[in-house]
Amino acid sequence: MRPEEENALLKAENAALHEQVTALVGRVQELEARLAKDSHNSGKPPASDGLRRKTRSLRKRSGRKPGGQLGHRGETLHLVATPDTVVEHRPPACMHCQTPLEGAPVVGRERRQVHELPPLRLLVHEHQAVRVRCPACGAVSAGTFPSEASSRAQYGPRVRALAVYLVQAQFVPFGRAQQLLADLFGMRLGRGSVVSWVQQAARTLAPVEAQIKAALTGAPVLHNDETGVRRGGRLAWVHVASTGRLTHYAIHAKRGSEATDAVGILPPFRGVSVHDGWVGYRTYTACRHALCNVHHLRELTYLEEEYHQAWAGELKALLRQMHTAAAQARAQGLRAVPPTQHARLRARYQDVLAVGLAANPPPAAPRRPGQRGRLAQSPARNLLERLAFGQEQVLAFLDDLAIPFDNNQAERDLRGLKMQQKVSGCFRSEAGADAFARLRGYLATLRKQGQALLAALETVFAGQPLYPALV
Repeated sequence: MRPEEENALLKAENAALHEQVTALVGRVQELEARLAKDSHNSGKPPASDGLRRKTRSLRKRSGRKPGGQLGHRGETLHLVATPDTVVEHRPPACMHCQTPLEGAPVVGRERRQVHELPPLRLLVHEHQAVRVRCPACGAVSAGTFPSEASSRAQYGPRVRALAVYLVQAQFVPFGRAQQLLADLFGMRLGRGSVVSWVQQAARTLAPVEAQIKAALTGAPVLHNDETGVRRGGRLAWVHVASTGRLTHYAIHAKRGSEATDAVGILPPFRGVSVHDGWVGYRTYTACRHALCNVHHLRELTYLEEEYHQAWAGELKALLRQMHTAAAQARAQGLRAVPPTQHARLRARYQDVLAVGLAANPPPAAPRRPGQRGRLAQSPARNLLERLAFGQEQVLAFLDDLAIPFDNNQAERDLRGLKMQQKVSGCFRSEAGADAFARLRGYLATLRKQGQALLAALETVFAGQPLYPALV
């Protein structure tokens, strides 16, 4: 082989090896970055961090010591004015001369009270339908039983409410709820009874759920999110739509717009939908959209720590500054951040994005023959384009102070569903999942409004459920 041919062959081989090494280096960087993701720099839940990794909060440190602060009321047990029973402890004799003190005058008292549960046992109320003969015509008339006594023997509304409260509000598995009621009250309760009571409560609450959905459809600001659960051994999705006073859950096999169309809240919605940017929410164009900036802070943390992007740290600081500006304007009773401050913050936002875009140009590799779709871009470029093209949705909280900085409301509302899955496992059937979603939405709404959940469930089994306030 001539030297010129050998040299050309070596150059071609070197170019191929260089391309292969570049691809492998990029792949290694991608895998290392993927391993570096946890709850502080991505959307992964804290439970996935494991015990070795200490999660760093995105919140700013207040500088205060842990525990109760000055002025905190606390939960100290206090004496009540009218106790149920009073027991006097008189000294039998004088502690000095041993003279008997029976009948001696009382000159003072010291009060101490013990708060205790009453003896736990079931009360059995017997209902008797009395037959009475009419003295005029001789016909016999019988009294009617109340609705709670529909058969020869059954459990009353309070027992049913307590059982449903345990499994729906406190996520106690059905079997353990059975054991708990047996230990407390000696009840020989079948698991099927609890299941049937859950279904009964869900049927009774159908009109209440319809009113909650209608109220959420007309809300000015609505929080939306979704999370995966197991239903019948398969992946399904819990969809939440909520405000600070109302909550609705629905469980569907799909994650995107097919599911939210079926739920029926977002299609007619005309307010502001706050969410994490999931593509399924963007299909609804009749409403405004606002993006969760806590998600952006996590992604920026990831880019700053793993890819050493200086602009990401600057943008994190700027977003926090914007959050503070919005909170201060809200405290002053304003409806938006003052125009001068607003313009200065937006200009700074665009300057930082320009620096980031310059540092992360679009991919230079040419499109291969037959290649379709978007060219793969770096995580930094993808985030920058989202923040640049969607800045009206990112910074909506500056224009209207009714719009929050984040989507924490929906994330808090979903947290209980993840806890239920960890404690009780998957839903075994669609009917059980749907009943849980309806009951959980009702209970979450009442808890937001300060209502007693157990008492509310008693009204459900009495046939006249307590309706939440809808505004």
